[in-house]
Amino acid sequence: MENRLPTSDQKFVESLIPQRFPFVMVHEISDYSESHLVSGFEIKGDNIFILDGTFQASGLIEHQAQSVALHTGYKYYLLGKEAPTGYIGAIKSFEAEALPKVGDHLKTEVTILNEVMGVTLVNAVTTLNDQVIARSEMKTVVK
Repeated sequence: MENRLPTSDQKFVESLIPQRFPFVMVHEISDYSESHLVSGFEIKGDNIFILDGTFQASGLIEHQAQSVALHTGYKYYLLGKEAPTGYIGAIKSFEAEALPKVGDHLKTEVTILNEVMGVTLVNAVTTLNDQVIARSEMKTVVK
């Protein structure tokens, strides 16, 4: 398959993850390698994780997990295969320094720390206007 990066083609991005509206928390990929991905997400007012105009911490966790799924999905796309479904296996740590608002554009950098037999350990850092607002270390598992 061809390299289609960077892209904010919503249909293409959604084809790489198992989630569907209204549960999609990623909308672009700007960088990819075997051990790295940078995703983007613009927070809209109809998002299910919005409370009083603020995107909640649970939404940040889901955005980071979907960024990991996007990494897996793009890897499988490049191999010409359909991506497997995955889920969060464990969250080792999560810290939110600030909660974004409707209209904010998040950028998340995922670093693959280890990948063994369908279990992936990742570090995710989310920024808003070049300021870190959330960090996590989680394990994801594919079916």
